[in-house]
Amino acid sequence: MKIIAIIPARAGSKRLPGKNTKVLAGKPLINWTIDAALESKCCESIIVSTDDEGIADIAKKAGASVPFLRPANLASDTATSVDVVLHAVKYYESINGTVDGVMLLQPTSPFRTPHSICAAVNLFAKHKGKKSVISVSKAASNPSWCFYCEEDTMVPLMGWEHINKRSQDYNQAWELNGSIYILAPESLKRDRAFVTESSIPFFQLRSSEAIDIDTAEDWALAEYFISG
Repeated sequence: MKIIAIIPARAGSKRLPGKNTKVLAGKPLINWTIDAALESKCCESIIVSTDDEGIADIAKKAGASVPFLRPANLASDTATSVDVVLHAVKYYESINGTVDGVMLLQPTSPFRTPHSICAAVNLFAKHKGKKSVISVSKAASNPSWCFYCEEDTMVPLMGWEHINKRSQDYNQAWELNGSIYILAPESLKRDRAFVTESSIPFFQLRSSEAIDIDTAEDWALAEYFISG
């Protein structure tokens, strides 16, 4: 199948300024994702969508394609990943023809492996591109043990009847980790969502692949993982 990868990397980042080009273990954060995508050899093209010349230059040197600079309206805090990906797909298809699938690879997930990328693509192909494939990892805690709070009152998300069960009596809970999303462009245009009722989970069992860098604490965790 003809798959293109989109790596979104805008300049603005309030919680961890400059994170996409911040150096992690000797190379810019975005390079980790570019390197994994290139090594996987599963993508027709690896496109970085950015509004920043500096990020564009780093991405090109790493081997990615940067065929455009993202327009300002898609680089704001309110711009959605759906709009960013659809913009990149439209640009690519206007020059190179239609694609079977688009894969969103966020640069904040530096430890996804080339093997995972290929395995996710193969799962997408197995279902003939009719279902989106979404990476998930084991949840840190079961939803039955989670609460929301109303002033000074704790309310269990799943109801009080689940609170006192033994851990072995629960089904394993999985959570979205933001590492890999693959779907057909037509599905994204129609649903305007990466995750739908028909999505298929792609299980990432390595805890490192679930590391998503958005804060200084996340960065410290990534550095700890590498040093260990």
